[in-house]
Amino acid sequence: MDKILILDFGSQVTQLIGRRLRELNVFCEIYPYNKVPALDASVKGVILSGSPCSVRQPNAPQVDVSAFKGRLPLLGICYGAQYLAHHFGGRVEASDTREYGRALLTVTADSPLLKGVSRRTQVWMSHGDSISALPEGAEVIASTEDVVNAAYQFKGEPTYAVQFHPEVYHTAEGSRMLENFAKGICGCKGDWTPDSFIETTVEALRRQIGTEKVILGLSGGVDSTVAGVLLNKAIGKQLTCIFVNNGLLRKNEFDQVLASYKDMGLNVIGADASAAFLQALKGVTEPEAKRKAIGRLFVETFDQYAKGIENARWLAQGTIYPDVIESAGIPGIASKIKSHHNVGGLPEEMHLKIVEPLRMLFKDEVRRVGRALGIKEELVSRHPFPGPSLAIRIIGEVTQEKLAVLREADDIFIRALRAYDCTGMGFPSASDPRVMAANLYDAIWQAGVILLPVRSVGVMGDERTYENPVALRAVVSTDAMTADWFPFPYDFLRNVSNEIIRKVRGVNRVVYDISSKPPATIEWE
Repeated sequence: MDKILILDFGSQVTQLIGRRLRELNVFCEIYPYNKVPALDASVKGVILSGSPCSVRQPNAPQVDVSAFKGRLPLLGICYGAQYLAHHFGGRVEASDTREYGRALLTVTADSPLLKGVSRRTQVWMSHGDSISALPEGAEVIASTEDVVNAAYQFKGEPTYAVQFHPEVYHTAEGSRMLENFAKGICGCKGDWTPDSFIETTVEALRRQIGTEKVILGLSGGVDSTVAGVLLNKAIGKQLTCIFVNNGLLRKNEFDQVLASYKDMGLNVIGADASAAFLQALKGVTEPEAKRKAIGRLFVETFDQYAKGIENARWLAQGTIYPDVIESAGIPGIASKIKSHHNVGGLPEEMHLKIVEPLRMLFKDEVRRVGRALGIKEELVSRHPFPGPSLAIRIIGEVTQEKLAVLREADDIFIRALRAYDCTGMGFPSASDPRVMAANLYDAIWQAGVILLPVRSVGVMGDERTYENPVALRAVVSTDAMTADWFPFPYDFLRNVSNEIIRKVRGVNRVVYDISSKPPATIEWE
């Protein structure tokens, strides 16, 4: 399959380049700049990403572009544009007028990269340095008021560069520019579709697994569900699914999830390990320590069940691309945001190999594949739920008492989202932006309640209370790499707050988190 190679120099929005290309049905892969894979005939073009670094720094990240510059279409974005200019004899300097945010781009020359783009169009800038002189053989094709060399190309070869970010939504015609590069310049056919993914993945899974048996951890979430149905399509009865009750699930979730799989043809075992997980978390307060404790016990539990399944050789996981990217990072440039217990291998004593059929997909692509597989909409459109479950929505130590409080507050919040009719409000569905949401749950990417480790004074009736506040969290996103808080109607917030305070003992205050990602993350831990 045709693909574009994206080399990551550490930008927090590199993944958005991949997202935009995938939206165009063009397959792409992201690699750290210092781990460039061998180029084969499937690679039709290369993109150099942005970076928090400056090309003028002594230890600035560098890549040998001789393997593809002039041979394959090449696009430098932001740092990538400055790197190409600097490396080939141009001049990059600290700008007197740093550009951050919206800017008006004026197209000054004909270029395949800007074909069909308005002569004046909005772009999104984010750079302190600026290209003050182009290298020999390069010509400017677009400028802003403050940056003359905002976009340029090398004469006689398919090498292009832009100092703005075409991948972000604020660049009005960024998708057209990326489509011009991927389809027009690189010649990609745009045949990356859910049906093609299913066909090639089923074939690859059969080759990879052979006649051996596979164990899959189901959670009720869209990732593990789609992974399970995909594996079932490929290997059938060789697959055994295990749903572990870690004691950290939402209210009634264990029974509801098992019931939802009844008619799907999956071989599912329910495993109650709640007591062991709660014991492992006793006295643990640090977020990464929680994640690692849960991850460790998760694989230990699977090891226990794996030993009871004859000839089980594989552990399947619903790992998706953002899990991989956020857990990797580039040493010295992009710091690891969090660990993820679906990523990074298994203890040697477990004796199981990993198979991750969704590893290259973003969340909305997983949903598209799920719909193509015929999975019920209530499962396909279900909100993401963190692997460590409610443990990372309780700030501090996890106890049964805190879990009981959080479950009740969370249940009220989620039920209220599903019950609130937002038809006509213009909110697109988070799981399929092509349709309008019927209720607030459908309009939101991810929602939940966080129990805070402080207490505040309140008054209930004629009595003084000293209890916990909870924070509501609800975000809109396309891939979890960036997210913004959801603009709730005031009447919804008022009613939910009143209901939680009236019905949940131990809570006397409700707040709403209005932080975006970045700088915050979706979860609090």
